[in-house]
Amino acid sequence: MGKKRKVPGINGSSSADIAFMLLLFFLLTTSMDTDQGLPRRLPRPPELNKEVEQKVNKRNTLTVMVSSDNRIMCAGEEVSLVQLREKSKEFIENPNNSELLPEKDTLNIPFFGVQMVTKNHIISLQCDRGTQYQTYIDVQNELAAAYNDLRDVISKKQFGKPFRGLDDEDQRQAVMKYYPQKISEAEPKKYGDTKKK
Repeated sequence: MGKKRKVPGINGSSSADIAFMLLLFFLLTTSMDTDQGLPRRLPRPPELNKEVEQKVNKRNTLTVMVSSDNRIMCAGEEVSLVQLREKSKEFIENPNNSELLPEKDTLNIPFFGVQMVTKNHIISLQCDRGTQYQTYIDVQNELAAAYNDLRDVISKKQFGKPFRGLDDEDQRQAVMKYYPQKISEAEPKKYGDTKKK
């Protein structure tokens, strides 16, 4: 009977190194989705011991509410996202100088001269605590798109380019002065749903 030959064991000393290299490889080559926020300019903090009351004319305020069941109410009526953009544009522009929409004031704007604009308008966005985040983002996007649509129209008319295509910062500032973006966000509360009972 012959001698049994011993099979040499597998050297496992480099397994940890190989695992580490694979982990490092996947970390470096994998892209991760990052959440992007919405650009907003926060108001200045109120001065200590000084309360500032700002009286806003009711006709200058457009209230947009999003319920816990993700229904959108604009000026008291239920609307779709497309309708929200159109209603917002009409509110911001007030093309026929309606007494039900924001009051127009004269303003001397560079490149445009003296114009009648709704400089005191404000869109008040109020969401329920149960509102889905995606619905909130969609509503924000439509409100911002309303401003962008209006800015594109006057920018093309005055400068022959859409607003985003303007290279001159002074021209961009003039268009933003014509249609200043004024979206106010209230702290989310429990409004309930908008279904009629």
